[in-house]
Amino acid sequence: MALGSLHNKSSSAPTAEINVVPLVDVMLVLLVIFIITAPLLTHSIKIDLPKASNTPNTTQAEHIELAVKETGDLFWNGEEIGLNMLEARFAAASALQPQPELHIHADRLTHYENVAEVMSMAGKAGLTRIGFVTDPSETR
Repeated sequence: MALGSLHNKSSSAPTAEINVVPLVDVMLVLLVIFIITAPLLTHSIKIDLPKASNTPNTTQAEHIELAVKETGDLFWNGEEIGLNMLEARFAAASALQPQPELHIHADRLTHYENVAEVMSMAGKAGLTRIGFVTDPSETR
């Protein structure tokens, strides 16, 4: 819409003009809002936080080395023991805090039945951390 044209001809064609006044008004309002709120975002509160050390907790649980030979012989940390003594040792080990890890070393030719019996006894006694030790350098 052309206002105040000096030309006498009357044209009824629409004019395509962009009205930037509302856009400038909105931008000025946003500028004022950001000027007011910016100092509030940098306001900090003094808090006396506790100090923590960054040293890791080094309490390592003991581990039990249990070797099972092909013949069925058992070795508790290098000491030969019988199958009847094993249950009492597992019960004593499960009562310790922190509970020790059981590392089972089994010969390559050891029957699975012997290893499964040892694992079953350990589980019944309450040992929950049981692992197998293998030698990755040996290949067939």
